[in-house]
Amino acid sequence: MKASRQLRLSSRRAKLAVLAALVATLVSLVSLTGSWSLIDLRAYDYLSILGRPPLPEDGPVIVAIDEPSMAEIGSQWPWPRALHARLIQALRAAGAKAIALDVIFAEPAAAPENDQALAEVLGSDVVLAGDETLIRTPQAEQFVRTEPLPVFLERGAKVGIASVDLSGDGTLRQIPSYHDGLAVTLATVAGAEPAHPPRQALMQTFGPARTYPTVSYYQALDPESFLPEETFRGRVVIVGLSLQNAPTISGGGIDAFATSDTVFSRGLVAGAEIHATIYDNLVHRLFVKRTGAAVAIAAIVLASLAAALAVLGSTSWRTLGYGALALILIFLASYGLMRLGHVFVSPLAPALAFLGVAVGQAGLDYAEERRRRRAITRAFSQYLSPALVERLARDPSQLKLGGERRTLTVLFCDVRGFTTISEDMKDDPEGLTTLINRLLTPLSEAVLNRRGTIDKYIGDCLMAFWNAPLDDPDHAVHAVQAARDMLTALGDLNAELEAEAKAAGRPPKTLRIGIGINTGECVVGNMGSARRFDYSALGDAVNLASRLEGASKDYGVPLLLGERTATLAARKFAVAELDRITVKGRSAVSPVFTLADGASEPALERHRAYLARKYSGEIAADDGLFDDLKAALPPLARYYERERERLSG
Repeated sequence: MKASRQLRLSSRRAKLAVLAALVATLVSLVSLTGSWSLIDLRAYDYLSILGRPPLPEDGPVIVAIDEPSMAEIGSQWPWPRALHARLIQALRAAGAKAIALDVIFAEPAAAPENDQALAEVLGSDVVLAGDETLIRTPQAEQFVRTEPLPVFLERGAKVGIASVDLSGDGTLRQIPSYHDGLAVTLATVAGAEPAHPPRQALMQTFGPARTYPTVSYYQALDPESFLPEETFRGRVVIVGLSLQNAPTISGGGIDAFATSDTVFSRGLVAGAEIHATIYDNLVHRLFVKRTGAAVAIAAIVLASLAAALAVLGSTSWRTLGYGALALILIFLASYGLMRLGHVFVSPLAPALAFLGVAVGQAGLDYAEERRRRRAITRAFSQYLSPALVERLARDPSQLKLGGERRTLTVLFCDVRGFTTISEDMKDDPEGLTTLINRLLTPLSEAVLNRRGTIDKYIGDCLMAFWNAPLDDPDHAVHAVQAARDMLTALGDLNAELEAEAKAAGRPPKTLRIGIGINTGECVVGNMGSARRFDYSALGDAVNLASRLEGASKDYGVPLLLGERTATLAARKFAVAELDRITVKGRSAVSPVFTLADGASEPALERHRAYLARKYSGEIAADDGLFDDLKAALPPLARYYERERERLSG
């Protein structure tokens, strides 16, 4: 048995290893596709907005080219460049340490004096936006770099590339890889030391649109009149479009982008705020690195191995709990790495790998369980009740094949005078078969309804037992209840046969049965050859039950109980000892009992007194005690009559 268990465990481990390797390979291949990369980035969106860092206190201030400013200035965009010159002078006067204009001045103005006015105020503290674009045509790819007019750069202004990299779903998550990006150049001008993140580094956002302190352009032109004195002092300022009339995904927007926050806010973020976010990510080293394929595949393999270990023993409803806990741990690990280590390892592929192995093994176990249940159902449906077969199929561990020692209650039931009935119906074998089937069917139902196991049919005899293959603490009680049900069913059948005989004008056939029940140690299991076997019981207790059935007719009662059965059943039924006998094949004296339904305690006490006199030899055939006992205990009337006949010789 131990060797068989080890073999099954080894086979399960081998199958699990194959399953884990297959799942890890498939998930790894899927995770390398572009579509899956977008799914990973969406997972980043959800994780990144949980417990995100607070907005840095020394971050940029946004000067918004917005609708109120257009109304106050009284001019549509683009505004005269001389107006931008006034803004730069006002911001310097208010204490701004660096100014970035997210506006590209690549073409000369219609009025040259406007370009001259702007050029005169520019200096090394100002960053002007540039642009880099890759233009693809069927013929070629052309890289175009757009910079401000040379006249502006000659005055010391710096160029910062304002282009950004969008993910495949149109969301802006990545830190631009330009070494002279707008945020990088602005940080350098402001005296900070910006980091140089690896390619495809992800930025952390601080909130939806207008999270950064934002003032309208017209207010910044005259900060003394509209703003607190310290609004710009010692701060970095980014000037750019920030329109409110098209801030949603569906409405689109000018220089506005979807970010990780758009998942919840549904709003777009202005380009000026995007550059402010990139600025703080670089200056404060808040960006998140994306791991390469090797780390992602390693995480997938580890998740597959963890799932294999989780289901190594078996799968059950507890597997759901283990799976849920594992998924939570995978997501927590991904979140912890992102927050504490600023490294993003997507939890989706490892989670899919874990589920693939766990669910796959659960499916295999379910299929194997179904196969075992079908095998058990086929093996036991002939001699167990459907309810017990179902219980056994749900929990095959309750069945120990090959034989085991158990305490059983064994029942034998035989038809009295079957030889005579067979002779009377020798010309009608079909009728005889029908009659026996009509009798054995309710007798069998009585056994099965009381949780018994039918061992076999031996002609007109039925053998059954209780407490195997399933445990039944009340096996003796259930066996006695089945015997009573048998006697009731026999009475109903005899009534039917009498009515049928009367209708057909023939003498009725009255069937009688004898039942013997005994409890004791037996060996129970599959008995027979490798090709043909039965689930059966063997032992001295079985032999005694058979002998009790045969002896029941000698005592004029339909049911005889062994001593242990009577003891166990006495708490529910009234039982009466009848005799102490030595049955064929046994040398020991065995007390035998029967049911005394409806007997009062005084009547039973009189019966016990009778037994004491009987065992001491004090009873005579003409003793008037028999008539009194028959009146007191009607169920034992035939027994007393037989006792008197025995004494009469």
